Amino acid sequence: MNRSNGLKLIVVVVALIVAVFLSINPIQNKTKLGLDLQGGAHVLLQAVPEPGKTITTDDMTKLKAVMENRINELGVSEPRIQSEGKDRLIIEIAGVDNPDKAIDLLGSTAKLEFKDPSGQVVVSGSELKNAQARIDSNTGQAEISLEFTSEGAKKFGAATARLVGQPISIVLDDKVIQSPNVQEPIMNGQARITGGFTFEEASNNAALLRGGALPVEVKVLEKRTVGPTLGKDSLHKSYIAGIIGLLAVVVFMFAYYRLPGLLANVALLLYILINLWIYTLLHITMTLPGIAGFLLTIGMALDTNIIIFERVKEELRAGKSLYAAIDSGFKRAFLTVIDAHVTTLIAAAVLFYFGQSSVKGFAVTLSIGILSNLFTAITFTRIMLVWTANIKSLSHRKLYGE
Repeated sequence: MNRSNGLKLIVVVVALIVAVFLSINPIQNKTKLGLDLQGGAHVLLQAVPEPGKTITTDDMTKLKAVMENRINELGVSEPRIQSEGKDRLIIEIAGVDNPDKAIDLLGSTAKLEFKDPSGQVVVSGSELKNAQARIDSNTGQAEISLEFTSEGAKKFGAATARLVGQPISIVLDDKVIQSPNVQEPIMNGQARITGGFTFEEASNNAALLRGGALPVEVKVLEKRTVGPTLGKDSLHKSYIAGIIGLLAVVVFMFAYYRLPGLLANVALLLYILINLWIYTLLHITMTLPGIAGFLLTIGMALDTNIIIFERVKEELRAGKSLYAAIDSGFKRAFLTVIDAHVTTLIAAAVLFYFGQSSVKGFAVTLSIGILSNLFTAITFTRIMLVWTANIKSLSHRKLYGE
């Protein structure tokens, strides 16, 4: 029994150390940094009303939504989009060095129309379900594959049935891309756009079409490159400060709680690794508030272990055996831990629902940290404590701070 539990502990610790070293480069290379950490582009747009009309609140709401969709479709890091006055939008995009590139991505109207020979619109981009760039296997040319909604498919099918032998013009932003003749009715709700695109152009146009056409025209009032709020030097110093703080906490946990403190440090290492991999796999953009949320949950993870260990020490002082004290201590601490975490999780949900941009990033990292903390503290730490309690050389009460 002793040898089996000792072997399990060694295997877990070694596997965890190996996992940390193997994870360093992938996490560093795939972590996305927000505007405040790496800088980006700042663009000020003004909505331009049609003649005789005014810009409404609904127009600006739709414009903001389309901009958010476009940025998400193009895979750009977490943007900051906020209104200024009644007809302006401020857009800041991380990782974009060239403001002109940002304008090309955001300023295009992306108004798609299919017109018959008389110029009448038979299907519009609002009835588009999906758009994807691809390479034609026969010609090797880039093209955009379109899929219409059920209503759009009906309209397109009816139009192609009516116009067999006649051209249908594909118009993007009032520019005729091509005017192919209809060979036969197309009833499957699919079409394609060719026109000498490069694959990058096809991909950008497809992303803009998926994001939706702008509800109003916009003009650029200002464009500039912004630097990171912290700067590289300050960010490096923040890393150093974080490492020093973490080492101080690790030393304290070991010095005060002894063997349980050492196991808590191992669990903390697993906790950090789980969080960083979740951020990487979900492509979460790390901003300063997001990092603050992560560091806050590290403190919460240690607090959870402290609550549990103090309950275990109380049980040991009451005269219970080590194994019984561990079991009873975890049971007594469980409701307190769950209550604290659920309360914080509710607060994070409120922040995410009502917050904007970086505030949502804080809420996301906080929520992920809370959930992973419950696993590492209640499950992983407990398993390791039970293993050590069953190892004769590690079952002395003095090793548990008693």
